[in-house]
Amino acid sequence: MTWRNALSFTAVVRLPHPIPPGVSMSAFSAPPVLKKDLDRRAFFRLGGTVGLVAGTTALLAACSDSAATGGSSSAAASGPAAAGSLGTIALQLSWIKNIEFAGEYFATEKGYYTKAGFKEVTLLAGGGQTGAEEALLAGQALVGLSSPSITAPSIAQGAALKIIGTTFQKNPFCLLSLKEKTPISSVADLKGKRIGVQSGGNQTILAGFLKANGLSASDVTLVATQYDIAPLEAGKYDAHVSYITNEPILAKKDGFTPVVLGFADNGLPFVAETFTVTQDSIDNKRDVLKAFLKAEIQGWSDAVKSPEQSAEYAVSKYGKDQDLDKSEQVAEATAQNTLILTDDVNKNGLFTMTDALIAENISSLKAMGTTITADKLFDMSIIEEVYKENPDLITTFTIPTA
Repeated sequence: MTWRNALSFTAVVRLPHPIPPGVSMSAFSAPPVLKKDLDRRAFFRLGGTVGLVAGTTALLAACSDSAATGGSSSAAASGPAAAGSLGTIALQLSWIKNIEFAGEYFATEKGYYTKAGFKEVTLLAGGGQTGAEEALLAGQALVGLSSPSITAPSIAQGAALKIIGTTFQKNPFCLLSLKEKTPISSVADLKGKRIGVQSGGNQTILAGFLKANGLSASDVTLVATQYDIAPLEAGKYDAHVSYITNEPILAKKDGFTPVVLGFADNGLPFVAETFTVTQDSIDNKRDVLKAFLKAEIQGWSDAVKSPEQSAEYAVSKYGKDQDLDKSEQVAEATAQNTLILTDDVNKNGLFTMTDALIAENISSLKAMGTTITADKLFDMSIIEEVYKENPDLITTFTIPTA
């Protein structure tokens, strides 16, 4: 297996607004060195950290690039935009082009972006130093895929950003243990156990998880580790901070029986793979965003129904240079469907968030050290308009079991 390199960096900047009282944030660092086939092991795990720390005050005021952000919006649209009339926009992905963006691949391959009026939607691979928030503020993308645990601290620093929808209704974070070693199947099993945790954002998220369950770092033994699960399999510690859609699959492939304790279902519910945009785009490019979200809904409606084809797109075309394993990608597509599809999605549509889910996110962010109000972080009015104008987009999916 080959290794992917990512440069670590930190920086200090003078921000245009003071951090509000009660806001606590960690320093940002880029993903550590990763194995290609480990796929999703780091980038979102920087959640709870500040993606904008590498930016500057000038970045917060950066002018948008019309080629990447779709130019200005026309008046309220009365129907589908003419082919190509919305120009070319860019979507900043949160990670390398793997199975995680199957909906975007379908939207491209099936022509949903084109039918929505775009000449092209450029998919910008993530995994490097530029996160969604930075790309948005620099005008490099119209939409970025991110997480409340990254976007909220950025907003606290003065960034004019909002989340307008979410692909994952549940975050994928979990503690992975092994049945053959020391299985940890409930929060009650945690006390006195050794937990392998990666430095940076994962520490923040784990601390939030412990706090949400009435525990603290003193109740467990924290062991510094990287993203490879070899130390867990060797018994160096009892549980490994992981992604539900990744490490459990790898552990099973290695001959172990994974035991998963999900954060979302155990006190720390927050969404992931969120559609994040600037406030300026909401104010001035609303119709462009609505056209984009409609195409995304169509793409993801296809993707969740076809893990095999999703994996084929990822392995053979979009992530061809990543040496992805198709069987693993199929397994991950199937696993991520458990995070995407819920009863609320069947009722309200993909990417929507109920008031209760929004409230849970605000509480989880507070546990992770960021205090913010829902109106400062979320704007669900655009996705609501999309479904009001296109009620046929609401689909009843078969909800998978974990």
